[in-house]
Amino acid sequence: KMAADTSVEILQKVLENEILQTTKVVEEHLDAELQKLDQMDEDELECLKQRRLEALKKAQQQKQEWLSKGHGEYREIPSERDFFQEVKESKNVVCHFYRDTTFRCQIMDKHLTVLAKKHIETKFLKLNAEKSPFLCERLRIKVIPTLALVKDGKTQDYVVGFTDLGNTDDFTTEALEWRLGCADVINYSGNLMDPPFQSQKKFGTSFTKLDKKTIRGKKYDSDSDDD
Repeated sequence: KMAADTSVEILQKVLENEILQTTKVVEEHLDAELQKLDQMDEDELECLKQRRLEALKKAQQQKQEWLSKGHGEYREIPSERDFFQEVKESKNVVCHFYRDTTFRCQIMDKHLTVLAKKHIETKFLKLNAEKSPFLCERLRIKVIPTLALVKDGKTQDYVVGFTDLGNTDDFTTEALEWRLGCADVINYSGNLMDPPFQSQKKFGTSFTKLDKKTIRGKKYDSDSDDD
């Protein structure tokens, strides 16, 4: 019996030893895997960090380039010749054709000053319509104020008077920002399907069903205070 007991003990010890060995192997294997994961994560994090730094560096360089080309502030250009030079060197340009005697141009100025600082990716300019007859003729500008929205050197769209902005002198900067976003001439972060007009009910649905074709016609000449 004793021999049998000894055999059982030996067997038990062997089994325990094997279990310990197996556990040790499994643990070592797990440790190695965890270390590998840790290592991988560190490498990945380093990689992500590098990419993030590169992106930030690029964004900073882009910002400096924009600033060097006169972005970031709303400014007046003296002549038609300057207009061609300015639109040639920037991808996105908003140019306000104004007249000193038109009160609504001052309202437009106020909003454009704010947007120029906010949307550094776009160049914001103003040009006296009376000093630029050739351009006004070429761009068919009949109503003051008119914003010419230029992308890649080509005038793609116009904001004529305040028709697209809720048909009111009290439109918000957000309303103009939305309209410029619709033309893709600024990086707009809001929802284009949801125009931020102050009191939509006041104006009914006339401007929500805006027909682009009516924008350029003489229909809205009344926007110009003193034609």
